[in-house]
Amino acid sequence: MLKLSAVTSGAFLESETKTLPRAIAPRTGLEVKRGDVLVSRANGVKALVGVVCSVGDVRPKLMVPDLVFRLVSDPDVLDPEFLAIALASAPARKQIDKVMRGSSGQYKISQVDVRSLRVPRMPLDEQHRIVAAHAAFERRVGALVRTLGKLRTARAGLLDALVAGPGVVLGKVLADKPKNGYSPSEVPEWTGLQALGLGCLSAQGFVPKQLKRIPNNPLGRRYLLQDGDLLMSRANTRELVGLAGRYRDIGSPCIYPDLMMRLRPDETKCLTAYLELALQTGSVRRAVQSAARGTSESMVKIGAATVAALRVPLPDVERQHEIAAAVASMDRRIRGQEAVIAKLRIAQRAVVDDLLSGNPKRSAA
Repeated sequence: MLKLSAVTSGAFLESETKTLPRAIAPRTGLEVKRGDVLVSRANGVKALVGVVCSVGDVRPKLMVPDLVFRLVSDPDVLDPEFLAIALASAPARKQIDKVMRGSSGQYKISQVDVRSLRVPRMPLDEQHRIVAAHAAFERRVGALVRTLGKLRTARAGLLDALVAGPGVVLGKVLADKPKNGYSPSEVPEWTGLQALGLGCLSAQGFVPKQLKRIPNNPLGRRYLLQDGDLLMSRANTRELVGLAGRYRDIGSPCIYPDLMMRLRPDETKCLTAYLELALQTGSVRRAVQSAARGTSESMVKIGAATVAALRVPLPDVERQHEIAAAVASMDRRIRGQEAVIAKLRIAQRAVVDDLLSGNPKRSAA
């Protein structure tokens, strides 16, 4: 069966699956097939509700989960690729946001909501033209993404090669104990205070996304982040638990959630910039994943004691500066590639939105 992450990435990820328990028999009526359009119907993050992807070649006996709608279009009327493009457009997103219901714990859209969504009505040949324009952008983006993947692989190799030295227990170089964050309920209005989402910590470090508005009160402000604070996820899937990254100022006051912890090393012994890299190395990641505990692989946890007991390689401070500078140079190349991809995605959305609205001015871009 597909995991929800197979859809919420915005692309169909066939590898994101889980095995059904033996007691549950497969249902052929739920089998995912080429040409299907999948829509996420529920999530704890608003932006991930209503995310759409189309299915290309797919292996047999793969079932759609309960948190995903499977749409099957009439190919004589509606190109499935066109449907996916239309449902991912800005006008469709506004419709989804309007009908979405729920609280900070879980947001949902219903089958009735999806059926009521309005998409442009166009002849099939016009639909095919829009699909072709979208595919041309996808090919260009795909080539850039492959290069980005190679850079990230090179970065991982660089980390494992450079981050070396005598092992030390992490707790001995921390200025104080790891501190868990705070997760208040989300509020609809802007208060000036935000909280990070768990997705802000990735294999590449800190990525500002999945932010939520929270009450601006004294309790929340006790967890305010400063630029450069080192964060670590303390709960997630086994693959993602323990991801670490340094917070970068997002331009407004922000706190970190309960599912993260803040680490503050003694800078005379261990640089924050270096510790971030050490926690991202393969050896430390494997140690974290091995120590994580939970009743389900979908949610395992690590505690402050586990983190403090980790052994990390620790060269002298001068060497730490050199290592951090070398990896920072690679990170600048990666950010440059990401910026190019982001610009191309913006151009793609603009062209597709123009075509969907019947405005051909930028269709040749």
